[in-house]
Amino acid sequence: MKELSKEVKENRKPEYEINPLILNRWSARSIKDEEISDEKLMSLFEAAKWAPSSRNGQPWRFIYSKKNTKYWDTFFDFLTDSNKMWCKNAPVLIVIISRKNFEQDNQFSRNHSFDTGAAWENLALEATRIGLVAHPIGGFNVDKARRILEIPNDYEVEIMVAVGKRGEKEALSENLQQREFPNGRKPLKEIVMEGKFNI
Repeated sequence: MKELSKEVKENRKPEYEINPLILNRWSARSIKDEEISDEKLMSLFEAAKWAPSSRNGQPWRFIYSKKNTKYWDTFFDFLTDSNKMWCKNAPVLIVIISRKNFEQDNQFSRNHSFDTGAAWENLALEATRIGLVAHPIGGFNVDKARRILEIPNDYEVEIMVAVGKRGEKEALSENLQQREFPNGRKPLKEIVMEGKFNI
């Protein structure tokens, strides 16, 4: 991907030159009710697995459900009502979890969530590269997901993700249509410090 999309050009202005793939990634909500192939889905997990991690611990795990399978309603019911409104068409829902302890010695890894975030970013960028939406969702019942998916206590339930092909903005509620654009970011001077904390 060598060029910025029209809507990204209109809404995002980087201060320095970076790979267009990074700018083109954003969390659209309108997703088509259209199946995606297992090959495309697995390519997202393939990208995720190559993320860096402390001691190469690879703490990330992905539990997914495809629409029209016996698992779908279970995953969908984890979501808050406001997220159900736009996730109902997504062909795939994913729960991302992270192993808290290193497998080698069972010692706690203070980086497990950080490392899993890196894997999520790889997944999101690969989705953008192949023309899919991957929207992270914090609004879901974590305790219910842990219980029903039988996730052990030595794993952290991190986030859910809706994946699919991008739909039309008009398919969303009027309120969500107003938010369906690539948003900007804080300037570097507000997030980068030299030498010590000074903001």
